[in-house]
Amino acid sequence: MSASTVQKSTEFTNSNLEVLLSEEQIKRRVAELGAEIAAAYAEKDLVIVGVLKGSCVFMADLIRAVDLPLTIDFMAVSSYKDAMKSSGDVEILKDVSQPIRGKDVIVVEDIVDTGLTLFRLMEILGSRGANSIKIASLLDKPEPRIKKELVIDYCGFQIPNKFVVGYGLDVAGRYRNLPFIGVVKNPEIA
Repeated sequence: MSASTVQKSTEFTNSNLEVLLSEEQIKRRVAELGAEIAAAYAEKDLVIVGVLKGSCVFMADLIRAVDLPLTIDFMAVSSYKDAMKSSGDVEILKDVSQPIRGKDVIVVEDIVDTGLTLFRLMEILGSRGANSIKIASLLDKPEPRIKKELVIDYCGFQIPNKFVVGYGLDVAGRYRNLPFIGVVKNPEIA
């Protein structure tokens, strides 16, 4: 870990964040996930679809860890409207740019909690004729899960039901650039 990373981590942890997963833990697990995916998808037409914005950091590191030819695409969805909780009613703000029919798809998320949005997104994508659709998520927060049947095929870490930021996850657009996952001690001052 570089001196600037240590300083940055210390600045944030001394304020309102507590490190839950270190930069090194994340790097190691992402490499493992990449190797698992490469082994499972050899000789397949793989498309990795990132759900914006939170998945972008995880997805960038993950695709570099998958030693296979692949293509990438992105989707942006909203299920929160102006509320703090997901309604489960998914609005597609940005759709994939290429058809997925006949391809093997991995949907990449930053975190899965209630599962409502991702469950609906999987239904939408499932109607488009892909050979297979799997989920890769950096974080799984199973405690608030409403959609229990949702399977995370490639899971980085299971975490407790706490508000987390960093490595792509944010609060009010902030903290996405942190190299670690931190628990927000007091969300009201985040």
